[in-house]
Amino acid sequence: MSLANVSRETQERLDIYAALLAKWNPRINLVAGSTLKEAGQRHFEDSAQIMAYAPDTFSHWVDIGSGGGFPGLVAAILAQETQKDARFTLIESDQRKCAFLRTVSRETSVPVQVIAERIENAPAQEADVLSARALAPLADLLDFSTLHLAPEGVALFMKGAQWQDELRHAESLWNFKSTAYKSETDDSAHILKVTGVSRA
Repeated sequence: MSLANVSRETQERLDIYAALLAKWNPRINLVAGSTLKEAGQRHFEDSAQIMAYAPDTFSHWVDIGSGGGFPGLVAAILAQETQKDARFTLIESDQRKCAFLRTVSRETSVPVQVIAERIENAPAQEADVLSARALAPLADLLDFSTLHLAPEGVALFMKGAQWQDELRHAESLWNFKSTAYKSETDDSAHILKVTGVSRA
């Protein structure tokens, strides 16, 4: 999904989010400071593209290791146009980042549940969609998915340049199906769509 085509209301919410990111980032390092000037593409556009690979309908989206809210909080804002009844849950262990996520949720009037807990300690979520960006190696993400992804759910993992090495390693430990989609914002990155996760 391109941010060029969103409604005025969605754009206003994204603008509020971007302003809060710029205000909070010097204090709690939500994203690398060097990327703030190009946050539109590096973080917002990058996160928005994940929507193209989500199911047409879903009831519960869970973002793990949410940090500054990418991609989960961006997805929650975009879903207000197409999946207004869907629930969004963001799991983040850093209390200060959780405070930021709750502030963005309140200021944009986009409801999300923020769980201030380590991923492995959070209550099982039974997510239809599980997302993560720049969080951990794929094998570890698959471990998290067994905790929080519903049996028929879809995991969407945003991976960097080493994604093929991570995929090969994960395939030696897990059974799963995956499709890789080239990132629209980073030539070396891919989005992995994963289903059917079980231990090898």
